[in-house]
Order: sequence, then C-alpha cells, then structure tokens
Amino acid sequence: MSPPALESALSVRAHHLPAAALATLAVALLVLLPQVLGDVGRLAAVLVLQLGLALTWVLATGIQGFAGSLAVGAAAAVAADLALVLPDRHTLGGLLVVFGVGFLAVVLQQMFRKPRPDLVASLSGGVLLFCAIGALAALLLLGRGPGGSGRALVVLLAVGAALVAGHLVDLVLPRPHLAPGVPRGLPGLAVAVLVGAVVAYLGRELAEPAGGPAALAYGAVLGLVAGLVGLAASYVVVELTADGRVGPGDDATSPWVLAVVQAALPLAACAPVALALQTVL
Repeated sequence: MSPPALESALSVRAHHLPAAALATLAVALLVLLPQVLGDVGRLAAVLVLQLGLALTWVLATGIQGFAGSLAVGAAAAVAADLALVLPDRHTLGGLLVVFGVGFLAVVLQQMFRKPRPDLVASLSGGVLLFCAIGALAALLLLGRGPGGSGRALVVLLAVGAALVAGHLVDLVLPRPHLAPGVPRGLPGLAVAVLVGAVVAYLGRELAEPAGGPAALAYGAVLGLVAGLVGLAASYVVVELTADGRVGPGDDATSPWVLAVVQAALPLAACAPVALALQTVL
C-alpha cells in the first residue's frame, strides 16, 4: 500500500501568492540595484538574498544548533561572494575552496553541539543550504560574461517571469499533480518553460548571442530549471507544513518565511545553469 499523500496546512493561495510576490521582489532587487550602484549594487543584492535564505532556511527547517547554523550560512555567503569578486579572473572555480572548507565547517558545527538530536537531518539541511548560498553567488558573474549586463537582465527576467507564471497557473490549475499532495501541476511547469523562452527571445537583442533559436533554447532551459526546482521547493514547504505543524502564530514557518525559500532556491539553481549555457549557446 502506498503511503498517504502529504496534506499541507497552508491553503493553495497562501502557498503560491507570497512566493510569487517575493520572487518578483527578489528579481527586482537583482535588476535595479546594479543599475543604480553597479557592481556594488549587484553584490549587495546577492548578499541580501543569500542572508535571507540562510535565516529562513534555518528557521523553517528547524536545523539543530540555530546560532551555529546561521553563522555558518552567513560566513558561507561572504566567503563565496569574495571568492568570485576579489580575484582578477572571475570564474566559478573560486568556489571550490569555499565549498571544501564550508563542508568541513558544517560537519564540525553539527558534531560539536551537545546533545546531537536529528544529526543526519541537520547535516543534510546544512549542506543543502551551503550549496544554495554558493550557487546564488554565481549571480555575481552573470554581468561579466558575453553580453554583459544585458545578458544578466535577460536571465533574471526570464527566470523571474517563469517562476511567477508557474505559481499563478498553479494557483488556478494545479492538476495533474507533479507530486502527490503538492499544489504544482503539469500546466504550470509547461507555462514556466514557455514564458522563459518567450522572455529570452524578446530580450535577445540585449544579450549575446542574439540568434532567435539560441535565445528560445536558453530561456526554455532556464524556465524548465526554475519550474523543476520550484516544484522541489514546494514539496519542502508542503512537508514542513503537513500534519498541522504550522499554526496561525507560527512565525518560523509562516507563508512569507517559506516564500523566501520558494523564491531563492530556483534562482540559486538557475544561476550556474545560465553561466554554463553561455558557453554553448
């Protein structure tokens, strides 16, 4: 007999609308601050997103050792950003040392706390957070490759539009479900891919290369990644709010706290994918 599907304490509206709103806000921050402050603004926007994810992830998932986990997450954000912006040659290779040291820091932080309940869950949650924070740092390199700031603008708009469109479609038509108990459906994923492709195509003149087929493929892949990681984030939210774990006064897992996770994780996944696609499209 298959296990029963998870049932979230959040309504479908509370699941999708805050996430769509914060995805819009995050993309606006990543787009506007660099326009005003240049590279400093881009660094500030990425750091705000990283620290917001660290705080909300530790709060929502209940990783043991709250202060230590938060300190490791904040240190990871600063280290990852500096590893990409300080060297003369800006490449993702600078993150290798950060990931190596960071993994050790997560393990030691969890092993040194006493007592050690939920050790495996806290270790896995800490490692995933560290990887997501490092991936968000890749947003710092989007404006430094071919196409410059135009490419970064197109990527951010394509991913943001795909995320928001997916949430809005799933708000009204979350079937057929892509995962039992999760209000995300196949139409929402298809629309995310389509919207990502359309936005990249419309913005093709701002980036290099400007070819229509390449732009369509670029946006479609970004929309697909955003949709799939958004589905995974929604599953996390449903699991955290299942069985009445969230009450009206529970700030740690309120819809707005969880929405940060839903907005930041897809952006984190799309950043290195966008950089990789620049080398083949």
